[in-house]
Amino acid sequence: MATINPYLIFVGNCEEAFNYYKKVFGGDFSSFNRFGEMPPREGVALSSEQKNMVMHVSLPIGGDTVLMGSDDGGALSPNTIVGNNFSLMVNADTRELADRLFSQLSLDGEIIMPLENTFWGSYFGQCIDRFGIGWMISFEEPVAE
Repeated sequence: MATINPYLIFVGNCEEAFNYYKKVFGGDFSSFNRFGEMPPREGVALSSEQKNMVMHVSLPIGGDTVLMGSDDGGALSPNTIVGNNFSLMVNADTRELADRLFSQLSLDGEIIMPLENTFWGSYFGQCIDRFGIGWMISFEEPVAE
């Protein structure tokens, strides 16, 4: 089983937009991270402005629905244009489902980021399907209690 949530990409005003959405929907951010919190990557130098941009924010808005977003990160995603600035985030409940969904959605499309374990703890990948729709596939191991 999987859930789908909208993922909005902004051109530098994600924080402003999500503070507004927080007022509209209520609640609190379940996560809020800036690009400056990323570990260093070879060949990627961020300006002070880029480091302060939103890398990821999540706002639960009811039931299993979470509104998610980020800034475009400048050189990190140079093709962001208002109108193509969203993706559908699929949270798979197994690693195998994440692999299957990613494989099928990326078939004859474009892989933006292959499925891999990330520094933030998710198994995550991003692609654009053959119809031009952006998808983010994520799986997180259940936390042992």
